[in-house]
Amino acid sequence: MSPLRIATRQSPLALAQARVVAGLLARAGIASELLPLLTTGDKQAAWSLEQRGGKGLFTSELENALLNNDADLAVHSAKDLPGQNTPGLVLLGYTPRADPRDVLVRRPGPEAPATIATSAPRRRLQLARLFPAARFVEIRGNLHTRLQKIHAPPAERGSLSPLPPRRLVPPRQPAADATLLAAAGLLRLQIMPPGSDNSPAHPGRLFTLLTLDQCVPAVGQAANAIPCRAGKPPFPAELLDAPAQAAVTLERAFQSALGAGCHTAFAAHASDGALRLFHEKTGLLRFPLTRDDLAHPGATAARLLRAAGL
Repeated sequence: MSPLRIATRQSPLALAQARVVAGLLARAGIASELLPLLTTGDKQAAWSLEQRGGKGLFTSELENALLNNDADLAVHSAKDLPGQNTPGLVLLGYTPRADPRDVLVRRPGPEAPATIATSAPRRRLQLARLFPAARFVEIRGNLHTRLQKIHAPPAERGSLSPLPPRRLVPPRQPAADATLLAAAGLLRLQIMPPGSDNSPAHPGRLFTLLTLDQCVPAVGQAANAIPCRAGKPPFPAELLDAPAQAAVTLERAFQSALGAGCHTAFAAHASDGALRLFHEKTGLLRFPLTRDDLAHPGATAARLLRAAGL
């Protein structure tokens, strides 16, 4: 039997996530090989996702590889998935979810950073509650690029695009004191040692894990999704993670019901028997979840959104 071909983005984090899937297959006695691809989102690193939208920017090339029979599986960060499945493809499920929280990465100095670089509206509005005097700029690039821009002196950081609606940094002041990154990526790339606020590989930065109430994670954050062609499920079901499947499916039901994308400050996260919902119109809301709620994601999302007035 030929090795299963796994389509993945070329970024260090995407490759690390794909190797996790390859490792699961290997333990089940199934050989595989990676097919790294460059996506539109990777090529257009200067684009503003908030202004142009992010639908399919990091997934289209991988989906085309599946549809063209160039790959058998793909591995996506679940938060990058489009709201609806592409015709001809099915979502097999998810691997076990890593730490879903966000991490504030900042240069040593005052505890309240004056300027924060982040491209996500949901992060900006939640961070504005923690740091009401902060100004925000947009930042793109992989984890190492973002870390370097925070660490480097202002003259070496390159261009950080100013963002519209809230306390903007003038273009002549491109410096940023802090950014927000996903804990799962930092841990998978061994950038942030568990339980530490310092990284031996990246001195000059402090890492602070935010609680789920301080910053609700993006839908699907820290979960890896595995799509394939319809009618060809080559991934053993026993290797998929049922709790991740239930939680992310519910979170995506909220996203689908709201039609939320890169332009909306929205987040939903299900864990520990609770659904945390953040929306630019409501702020943070928490709802208790039962097993029945998780078993009927569409109905649960509709009910809780009505209760939230959305």
